[in-house]
Amino acid sequence: MDQIKIFSPASVANVSCGFDVLGFCLDPIGDIMTVSKTKDKGVSLGVITGQKLPKDPLKNVATVAASALLKSHSSKIGFRIDIEKKIKPGSGIGSSAASAAGAVFAINELLGKPYSRKELVQFAMVGESLASGAAHADNLAPLLLGGFTLVRSNKDLDIIKLPSPKGLIVTIIHPKIELKTIHSRSILKNEIPLSKAVEQWGNLGAFVSALYTNDYDLLSRSMKDEIIEPVRAMLIPKFSQLQKIALDSGALGCGISGSGPSIYALSKGEIIANRVGKSMGIIYDKIGLDYEVHYSQINEEGIKIL
Repeated sequence: MDQIKIFSPASVANVSCGFDVLGFCLDPIGDIMTVSKTKDKGVSLGVITGQKLPKDPLKNVATVAASALLKSHSSKIGFRIDIEKKIKPGSGIGSSAASAAGAVFAINELLGKPYSRKELVQFAMVGESLASGAAHADNLAPLLLGGFTLVRSNKDLDIIKLPSPKGLIVTIIHPKIELKTIHSRSILKNEIPLSKAVEQWGNLGAFVSALYTNDYDLLSRSMKDEIIEPVRAMLIPKFSQLQKIALDSGALGCGISGSGPSIYALSKGEIIANRVGKSMGIIYDKIGLDYEVHYSQINEEGIKIL
């Protein structure tokens, strides 16, 4: 095989109570990437459409991640990456993760799969750290493993795939503003009160339990962020109103997707998810802010070969 085309999906990280450790994979939203073998060693960028991305291989997360993989593998060939970028950078649904994970996944396939999907996370993290200023895997892990994932340790890359309760539908509303992860991380506090940390640990443990037991009531009670959301909410127009109307419309929970500005809501069933999306849209219609609404099941497969 000399060429491969893949779909690298969007994702939601943090999931309210799981800052930097919890994430899940979306389905219809994502990038199309084509990777081809070349005679010259190394990684190069080909055609990029859809969004403006750096053409410098040292500044593009896809080529940086791919180069990290090739440093670990004695390949005698090179690779060219073409990207049809459909996830807007700075949207909060894992744009950089899709590029980084997609690149290493595709090259690994062309090399004959010398690495497992879980092992690929370490290489993708090199690209992700370029974009966000921190090496974290909460977006990358669900792309490569599918579904919900928990990163117990970024240092040791101890990653656990979690079950996904049937019937969960995600609503994503993306206000058309850009919010870079590296900037939204810069406003976070280095220290937190012990009481808030204890509440967060309880919520995260309860959320994981709810996934295993299909306990939607527990899932709803645990989707609370006591630490990050109160700080970042000020960066997202009308966040508090959007969250309230989503919950009033029947959502199990609603929070900031990644570092924002996208907001996600989890609902039981498509009818409620659609009602949540329409209700949140009304808020932005009133202030004249352009936005997009997406709906998705939980993507259990992750990155797919096209």
